[in-house]
Amino acid sequence: MAGNIFGELFKVVSFGESHGPALGCVIDGCPAGLELAVEDISRELRRRRPAQGVASTSRREDDEPEILSGVFEGKTLGTPIAIMVRNTDCHSTDYDNLRNVYRPGHADFCWEAKYGIRDHRGGGRSSGRETLCRVAAGAVAKKLLANYSIRITAWTSALAGLEMPRPGSPEFDFDEIEQNPLRIPGRAAAEQALKAIEALRAEGDSAGGIVSCLAQGVPPGLGEPVFGKLDARLASAMLSLGAVKGIEFGAGFAAAGLKGSENNDTPVNKTNNAGGILGGISSGQDITFNVAFKPTPSIAKPQKAIGKADGKADGTANGEIIDLIISGRHDACIPPRAVPVVEAMTALVLADLVLLQRAARVL
Repeated sequence: MAGNIFGELFKVVSFGESHGPALGCVIDGCPAGLELAVEDISRELRRRRPAQGVASTSRREDDEPEILSGVFEGKTLGTPIAIMVRNTDCHSTDYDNLRNVYRPGHADFCWEAKYGIRDHRGGGRSSGRETLCRVAAGAVAKKLLANYSIRITAWTSALAGLEMPRPGSPEFDFDEIEQNPLRIPGRAAAEQALKAIEALRAEGDSAGGIVSCLAQGVPPGLGEPVFGKLDARLASAMLSLGAVKGIEFGAGFAAAGLKGSENNDTPVNKTNNAGGILGGISSGQDITFNVAFKPTPSIAKPQKAIGKADGKADGTANGEIIDLIISGRHDACIPPRAVPVVEAMTALVLADLVLLQRAARVL
């Protein structure tokens, strides 16, 4: 994988900037004959698009996809599938005061240190809007995985320091996930978290949280040891998201405090501390993992920031310290809109490994 390319056989190229004319993806390696309609992609993009409640940015984008190639009469041709979504609600002037400023918690300085130039309008490709490309590609991967009876579901499992209902508890409800703007699997918990987010937004602040993911129906045998392990591939996929700071599978870090007799999964215990992956290969159990998202760095509270020395891009953060108030439209917390993104990246990894597995042995 390189910079803007993801996958080996099911390969995705992501393109576009937050305030450019459009964003999109090109998918190469999708098998021919897969039924695919624009609505399959639109449905997933609607889940990710902005302006979905108090936690979300007020930027309004319809995010209507155009399939430019690779599909004919409702089926994939086996050729590259190009999908494009045009930006229609850019307020680029909101970022004029950031042309010569490195925002705290953002990739501004690091991006400029690497390339010597950056798009200051919403962060360019370092913006969370780039995840639109991943969700569009993930919609196609989900259609492919449906043929193998693989289902992926993610939800917000922690937000603003509050723990949400866990699977197996009486309060946990899969059907509730898409019924509230925070994508929390429990109505009472969602109402509590919403109040916390409203309070933070009123203060001009933001919150982090955790997205949990469950992949069901994954057959045993997926994964490419030793450097293409399933958990390694999933970790790479999640950590490629700009706001992600950690991931754990199954029992995760809690396993470090367990005894071997407690951590080992057995048919008698009916546990899944391994998260459905052993030796980097799927075991046939459900794949479970948690992804930690940092708080949105664009906040309305006054902050200290570094300005470019003499307004020049010299790859060093040696300018003066300035007072900064970030305007514009930003999410108060990332996890609710990241739920479909986590699902999409999981789908891309599994679709790629399903295709790789078809070539792994003589049947």
